[in-house]
Amino acid sequence: MTERKTSRIRRAVALIAGLAVVSVALSGCLYAMIPEQATPRPSTVNEPDIEGVSEDLLPYYGQTLEWTACGTGFDCTDVTAPLDWENPGDAEITLSVVRHRAGGTPVGSLLTNPGGPGSSGVDLIQGSLEYAVGTALIENYDVIGFDPRGVGRSTAVTCFDDAEMDEYLYGIPEAPRGTTEWEIELLESHKAFADACEANSGGILPYITTVNAARDMDLIRAVLGDKQLNYLGYSYGTFLGATYAQLYPHKAGRLVLDGAIDPSVPGFEVGATQALGFESALRAYMKNCLDSGECPFNGSVDDAMADLGALLESADRTPLQGGDGRMMGADSMMTAIIAALYSQDSWGALTQALTEALQGDPATAFALADFYNQRENGTYLDNSTEAFRAYNCMDYPVEDDPAAEESMMAEIREGAPTIAPYWEGPDSCEVWPYPPTGTRGEIVAAGAGPIVVVGTTNDPATPYEWSEALAGQLEEGVLITRVGEGHTGYNKGNICVDEAVEAYFLEDVVPEDGLRCE
Repeated sequence: MTERKTSRIRRAVALIAGLAVVSVALSGCLYAMIPEQATPRPSTVNEPDIEGVSEDLLPYYGQTLEWTACGTGFDCTDVTAPLDWENPGDAEITLSVVRHRAGGTPVGSLLTNPGGPGSSGVDLIQGSLEYAVGTALIENYDVIGFDPRGVGRSTAVTCFDDAEMDEYLYGIPEAPRGTTEWEIELLESHKAFADACEANSGGILPYITTVNAARDMDLIRAVLGDKQLNYLGYSYGTFLGATYAQLYPHKAGRLVLDGAIDPSVPGFEVGATQALGFESALRAYMKNCLDSGECPFNGSVDDAMADLGALLESADRTPLQGGDGRMMGADSMMTAIIAALYSQDSWGALTQALTEALQGDPATAFALADFYNQRENGTYLDNSTEAFRAYNCMDYPVEDDPAAEESMMAEIREGAPTIAPYWEGPDSCEVWPYPPTGTRGEIVAAGAGPIVVVGTTNDPATPYEWSEALAGQLEEGVLITRVGEGHTGYNKGNICVDEAVEAYFLEDVVPEDGLRCE
């Protein structure tokens, strides 16, 4: 195993999960689904697109899909893909795909990705179709969700059982925060997790990369019979979509990348920028909380943030016991806070959680953290944590620049003082069983044509500056700005954004670059 220097900034601490954790309002069931859709008319079945495909890939690109009904208005299939695209004859994996057929004659297929890396695209489309995609697109496209390699119903990364995962995600370290003993304890926990992933994942870990997932996406496009890829990617899905455009510029159709990641940013800078983004969102929440008259804090925003910091420090010293016996320390409480900051609709839930926590009750905070971790009644609903780790540890190169990292950490302490204590610690990828193969650099996607990037001005998980950066890197990048709070911008109630995105998908009308939607 490659030796790596211990990092002080946790790499991409926050799950960049797009729609998977974007709304967590507690005014009903956390896991409520969108009502079932009416059965749509069947779509045209096209022959696979095998033009220009090499002989060794023809068995994959030429495969015929067998669809089966999997819920009202949905059908499902598995696509066979090579485990190693460089050696396609060695081994195979399966990719789980769901389709909601167009209400009318389809324009084509619209592939979607909710982010993560590690979020299930099958669950997104089956469970929250109208939340993920506007009704105009549902009417005119066959909407496709898929679980990328390593995720969900596809050939998946497997690590811990439920009890082990509880200890890994919610366990309280014995050593005091910030000590050498604490760092060693956390690194040992990460090592046990990584070893379990290696032991239980059937040899797939070296191939769980965004480049391979983008190649899988081209395969899905081809077996659906589409000459070009139409794609709507959220959060991490923007990196997946941009990578696709870089690899297959002449197969890129209409691509919308919402809540962008800057592919040129190194791992520790990703963590630092996110910390500042969540601190900014937290301050916006706190102002709203104080103005509401129902806030558990008083005084100015600075006063309230200081009081929240004191609450976190208290939970660090004396964790709060939940009804199921689990203990909530400061790290899990921070997870709950982050979960609620993805959407302004969840701010009321955060107020409820903090009010209760100040009274010694972590029930709502646990509900938020459990939603973020996709845990329900002691069971983990998916493998998003495992897949998230697998992708990030393979995608981000090793960094060994202590001066740059200390500079980033100083920036976090200065600009995000409430969050900073919980953003520091050993990088879990230090002990991953395989060295990373990914690189970080600008993506130009020369020849891909116009690609629309949507950025929200106070997005905590994928800060607006990343959307600006990606739009600027792409040869024909087009930036739409949504002025507001929360993660991602399309289908969030902003008519200006929605109309621009849908005109692009439906009429091939490229939005004005720099369109600003208040």
